[in-house]
Amino acid sequence: MTEADYQFLSSFLRARSGMVLNSDGHYLARSRLPAVCRRFGLVDPAEVIAILRNGSHPEIEAAVVEAMVIQETFFFRDKTLFAQIHETVLPRLVEARASSRRLRIWSAAASTGQEAYSIAMMLAGMAPRLEGWTVDIVATDLSEVALERGRKGLYTHFEVQRGLPIQMLLKHFTQLGDLWQINADLTAMVDFSRINLLDDFSDLGTFDLILCRNVLMYLDDRTKRDVLERAVARLANDGKLILGGVETPLGLTEGIVADAALKGIYGRAGCR
Repeated sequence: MTEADYQFLSSFLRARSGMVLNSDGHYLARSRLPAVCRRFGLVDPAEVIAILRNGSHPEIEAAVVEAMVIQETFFFRDKTLFAQIHETVLPRLVEARASSRRLRIWSAAASTGQEAYSIAMMLAGMAPRLEGWTVDIVATDLSEVALERGRKGLYTHFEVQRGLPIQMLLKHFTQLGDLWQINADLTAMVDFSRINLLDDFSDLGTFDLILCRNVLMYLDDRTKRDVLERAVARLANDGKLILGGVETPLGLTEGIVADAALKGIYGRAGCR
């Protein structure tokens, strides 16, 4: 791939997904674009870039974005954070929603669904308290391939070993050969939808808890600010927003403030 092709690819990805290629960008392109070539019978990545320049093949354009965007996720990623969600955040929200008996949670950039299902498993453990409630878990991503895997709820042995406690595996999954199928009661709790965070997502409504983790880190500051401010607009007045461990809203928006007692968890400015 020529430097001109690489620069075009960088601009294309930024426009379509907000992703900014870092120092590993050349390696990422070399390692991931060949799969696009094999899928569409193309000769090499240079031919892929030529098609992107032409702008006449939406399916290939979508495939390039899906191939290049980082899809790193696993169950209960960051045990300390999920302990806070389980022990403090969810119980407080359930108490605060006792009158409406409805809870809405959004897992943004959900990839193949492990984060959303981690929340679903926690809520399943609170079933007696949530009897008669309406609980919505919305999982969104720009990759339809990743979303379809999430909808199926089928994971490899390697994937269920990453962060998933053995008792959770035995309780909520059924082994099917070399794969593990998450039980139907949990797949029924999660609604997977394709959403590009660069686009308008106001139709999703308002949420009590938003997880937008480890996605802002791949965006430029202008895009970070835009996505973050629009996500905050979807947050209930007393709701909570959770970012990735290395992500911060400082310098991007004054609409949210860190929770004094909960690391990595934010609430609307001026609201308790």
